[in-house]
Amino acid sequence: MQRGYPVVPGFVIGAEVLREFLETLNSSESLVADLPYSSLHLDVGNWRQLQQVAGRLRQEIIAATLPSSWMNKLFKAAREWESSYLILRPSLTVPNNNKQVGNISGLLESIFCHCDQETIAKALKQTWSQLFRARSLLYWQQAGINLQQVNLAILVQPVRNAIASGSINANTSAWEITATCGLEVAIANGEVQPDVYYIQPDTGKLLEKHLGNKILAYYVDEPASTDEWQALPDSVLIADDTALNTYLLPDNQQKQYALPKEHLPQVIDLASQLVGEFGKHFSVKWTILQENPVTKLYLTQVKSPQSAIPNVHIIKGLGAARGRVTATAYVVANSHFQPEKLPHGAILVARSIKPDWLPLLQQVKGIITEQGGLTSHAAILARELGIPAVVSATDVTALIQNGEKLILDGDRAEVYRIKADVALEEVQPRWGSAEALELNYLHSSMSSPTNSWESPDSSFASAKPLIATQLLLNLSQPNLIEQVQNLPVDGVGLLRSELMILNILAGEHPNSWLIDGRQAELLELWTEQIMQFARGFAPRPVFYRSLDWRSHELPSFPNQQQSSPKSVLGERGIFSYLLNPAVFELELNALATVQKAGYSNINLLLPFVRSVEEFTFCRHKVEQAGLTQQPQFQLWMMAEVPSVLFLLPEYVKAGVNGISIGTNDLTQLLLGVDREQQQLARVFNELQPAVMNAIAQLIEMSKNAGIPCAICGQAPVTYPEIIDHLVRWGITAISVEPEAVSRTYDAIARAEHRLILEAARRQLRG
Repeated sequence: MQRGYPVVPGFVIGAEVLREFLETLNSSESLVADLPYSSLHLDVGNWRQLQQVAGRLRQEIIAATLPSSWMNKLFKAAREWESSYLILRPSLTVPNNNKQVGNISGLLESIFCHCDQETIAKALKQTWSQLFRARSLLYWQQAGINLQQVNLAILVQPVRNAIASGSINANTSAWEITATCGLEVAIANGEVQPDVYYIQPDTGKLLEKHLGNKILAYYVDEPASTDEWQALPDSVLIADDTALNTYLLPDNQQKQYALPKEHLPQVIDLASQLVGEFGKHFSVKWTILQENPVTKLYLTQVKSPQSAIPNVHIIKGLGAARGRVTATAYVVANSHFQPEKLPHGAILVARSIKPDWLPLLQQVKGIITEQGGLTSHAAILARELGIPAVVSATDVTALIQNGEKLILDGDRAEVYRIKADVALEEVQPRWGSAEALELNYLHSSMSSPTNSWESPDSSFASAKPLIATQLLLNLSQPNLIEQVQNLPVDGVGLLRSELMILNILAGEHPNSWLIDGRQAELLELWTEQIMQFARGFAPRPVFYRSLDWRSHELPSFPNQQQSSPKSVLGERGIFSYLLNPAVFELELNALATVQKAGYSNINLLLPFVRSVEEFTFCRHKVEQAGLTQQPQFQLWMMAEVPSVLFLLPEYVKAGVNGISIGTNDLTQLLLGVDREQQQLARVFNELQPAVMNAIAQLIEMSKNAGIPCAICGQAPVTYPEIIDHLVRWGITAISVEPEAVSRTYDAIARAEHRLILEAARRQLRG
């Protein structure tokens, strides 16, 4: 602001105010009486105790009374802005050995509130109380931080309706400008795909632009011409009695760019000025406010990698799995060479990752690959294991040295190389250790016997709305069952057998076991693996997808069919069963054994079916194994080969009980894009009209045929806005990885509420 930049005004409630507030809670029974001087030792491994302590701490803070002199001063300062709404932005730092270790405000969230004295008090206490949430207490313990070292300041700023909001992300090759309608909350929540502009840094010339997918927008007041808008019933509740209002954008506005043409040069000019402040690498957030009779561009947040962390080099890729982590690199330049073991806690850097590397990945903290897209094996494995990943990072195995310090940011799709003279512990908190810890806490909390989809601080959690669309899990690892079985899901929609069985094959192809006469041993191990899932989710259904290996992906496995080493597909799906039915028959025998053990919730999902004849072959094998004698048993098939668009009625006549759309392969085959090719990974887009039309057609054909239709590809996770379309078209179930359950649940609820609201309005108009 002093340098003349357009910055939203504000004032700061300093850390000493919180410290003084905590000191006033000095009753003998107060749990927080000694917090300013206490390290609050907890058994963070005891999830119930952690949850109870956090709940009591926050309840006491929320119930406390703030001095009237404080509130009068705060309200007087805020009222000068003549704004009806405020935002309280927490800023958290922790001194360590007399040296600042950086900002870890990712633990905390901003709070919106009305500009009145009572609500400001509630919002202030709510912001402070986040310091004592379960995940925060877990962080202090694991980081070895005493609470008296924690400094929490709060920036208070006015909030007004925004015409558009977004970000500028600058690097040496291009500036990326993103934009959405209304407040930036929609981007932060992942509810829209923003418009994107690519700018040439030296000239400020527009290189290209892409229209996003913007279904909704956030406002603090009603937008202009509300008769053209639809208010969504699930506004984001903030500070008790106040709300950010969510509106469904009219169709014509969804098809327009959010950033008005006259403001694009202003944003570009602002980026040019900031280069002089921060150098060629920086990230800022902006907003355009309506200040009658004019509009004005403001900066709302500034992040400078070069100023925050000296001697950092950035590598861009595709964010394949969320989360951030700091560790040293372990580089495997030759993807045909499978290391015997990997260093515990390292970040694996490789050209590509084969499925049979799965046992090795259990001990790494992150994954970076040169090849592959968002649906590659590296991406799928990382999401299921809950570790951050960046894929399609050009020349990463040549750029990164073994043992080099890295910060891997799966959210921003960036890798930061830290020079040797910068200590990891200096930079880790600045770049999201809180978010990485939050993911670890999610894993620990998911094993709780309580409803783990609720906030860890259940006394402050509101109940999730009921949804009609089934929410299912994509899984393959038995060791995750206990952690995820209490999530709000209706079962397992995709049990990936080819990844599950890697745990028991000991590096050998199933054919090797059969040739060596170890069929009975393999059957016993295979049966036990499947039974763990059936037992863990009973009575909820488990859809077991039979083996779907591409032979060229498993060079370490002998005795397999040999396809061309450059083959994209190999002997995918049922074709491999035709060539060698013995393994498929053993697989069916394992399923039948699970059935006979009393588990009626196991079903079969056939992969990569090319023709009705292939399906009929499998159905006969299924009947011979005795699986259809169980009335609840269902035989489904993946809808991923485009021929299903023409043959689905014939498949139903042949005995298909349901389909699950595999958007990964369906997109690949419809668009002719090899999803494993680095050069094509960025154009692999499930939102392409041909793919969207195919999905809509499959759902409609399923409804006409009277069979359920699920979706288990990556599309609903990569593009959450697609969920609105899926629900509208009538999808039966959506199956996702565990880390995406919460946001997918919320997206389904929003989509269903929109349909209910629209139906009610039509009825009123009728």
